[in-house]
Amino acid sequence: MLFIVRLILVVIYSLLVCIFGSIYCLFSPRNPKHVATFGHMFGRMAPLLGLKVETRLPEGAEQFGNAIYIANHQNNYDMVTASNIVQPPTVTVGKKSLLWIPFFGQLYWLTGNLLIDRNNRTKAHGTIAEVVNHFKKRRISIWMFPEGTRSRGRGLLPFKTGAFHAAIAAGVPIIPVCVSNTSNKINLNRLKNGLVIVEMLPPVDISMYGKDQVRELAAHCRELMMNKIEALDKEVAEREAAGKL
Repeated sequence: MLFIVRLILVVIYSLLVCIFGSIYCLFSPRNPKHVATFGHMFGRMAPLLGLKVETRLPEGAEQFGNAIYIANHQNNYDMVTASNIVQPPTVTVGKKSLLWIPFFGQLYWLTGNLLIDRNNRTKAHGTIAEVVNHFKKRRISIWMFPEGTRSRGRGLLPFKTGAFHAAIAAGVPIIPVCVSNTSNKINLNRLKNGLVIVEMLPPVDISMYGKDQVRELAAHCRELMMNKIEALDKEVAEREAAGKL
């Protein structure tokens, strides 16, 4: 019963955000500030799912400027966990097929996110040049999932190099965002589903890496994120066991 009630409320809330959000964005379409605005709105669904989401920002995060944010991509619940920490003006890079999701796809495009065709290797490679061009023309940051797909409980997957190529070419730092484990954690028939911590790490300086050292940069960032996610998972487990929520 609780599952059905939650499902109905989530659908209604999501439709309202998408419909009214799309209308709102028509007055300033493709404005990158909208991504954080509506990302945070989706993040407000966390209590509805029985989740307590705790966000942590490094000092001075609001003044970091242009950067590429990279985050671990676990499942569809990222929309209500990681979205809470998105800083304006940041846009995401998503699959072109997202455009065809009723209501959500239209909001996704109108808020200024970038769409790529993953089935077309030539166009996908061209996305790196497009990302670099966006950095040069506008004061924005870009959010990417370097795993390239949802991990679905398999841990942090190997990183693809696109985000790191773009960071080196644009001369902007990498900012890792780590989300504690949500795989097999959320039961929509359970009233409380515990704690999720979303932590942004300090910027990774890419000035020491050239275009021939992309894999080294990717490996370094992945190690940072693996260590942090492991620490967050341990903290969550200890706090939940102690009932300190």
